Amino acid sequence: MKPPISAVAIAALLSLSPAYGQTGVQADPAALVKEGQKLELEGQRAEATALYKKALELNPSEFHAHLGIGRILDVDGKYAEARQHIQKGIELAPETGQNAALSTMGVAYAFEGNAAESAKYYQKVFDRQIESGAPEAAAGTANGLGRVYLETGDTANAEKWYRTGYETAQKIEKPTPEDVDLWEMRWQHAQARIAARRKQPDAARKHIENVRAIVEKGTLDEGQRASYPYLTGYVAFYGGRTDDAIAELSKADQEDPFILSLLAQAYEQKNDQARARELYKKILEIPGHSLQVAFSRPLAARKGAAR
Repeated sequence: MKPPISAVAIAALLSLSPAYGQTGVQADPAALVKEGQKLELEGQRAEATALYKKALELNPSEFHAHLGIGRILDVDGKYAEARQHIQKGIELAPETGQNAALSTMGVAYAFEGNAAESAKYYQKVFDRQIESGAPEAAAGTANGLGRVYLETGDTANAEKWYRTGYETAQKIEKPTPEDVDLWEMRWQHAQARIAARRKQPDAARKHIENVRAIVEKGTLDEGQRASYPYLTGYVAFYGGRTDDAIAELSKADQEDPFILSLLAQAYEQKNDQARARELYKKILEIPGHSLQVAFSRPLAARKGAAR
């Protein structure tokens, strides 16, 4: 990662660059957006925002810039203002950009735990993907909505949408053996988590065994196989087995803010506040605008770990 660039430095660069009119060369809003996205992914939110705003000065119809500002405002906890920019991005987005814009709003409402509003946007994306003949993408969207419902405590709708995702995936033409195992694993994985939230340990264990059997076949890539300790840790956490949750979640992806959030909460249950604070701080240092961030960053911020 390159060293942070200060907002003052960016302003100076913009004023000196020939791209900004000093030699009559027209600035490129798309290039500004691309650089802003790069900085955003590096966690340099102020610098990214400056570039997005400059892009909008040059081209008020640059929908990517509105979405970028909205994402950053969400991460900063300014949810209402964020949604204003994201809505503008939706209004300006061309047909090819609608799914991304609508999905951004779906994630935005997840930051506040508002599943009902989030669902409106995920449903639109799902319908569009079905209509365009993209069952794999639609299945992923359905699973995303299932997760929104699950992490806001609505297990009935979570099961409905995870099932929709699984059934939609069955419509993929000529799936590979890896595809078949992947979607079966995701469905079993979801059912285990739903059972855990419903306090049904026997059902959760059954689905965990099914996931393990698929993982042990060796058809899934490393990233998908890594979801197994996340699952066992999740089930242990919601089953009240704190030590097991810590042991399993510690084996899972330590760059996933949602996993770190569960782990931090488990340490809090062990009254290890120092370790919990370390994890909450790490969550706040992870960039991005995703469901993982939406369901972890607000809690970390409330715990007072913000720098």
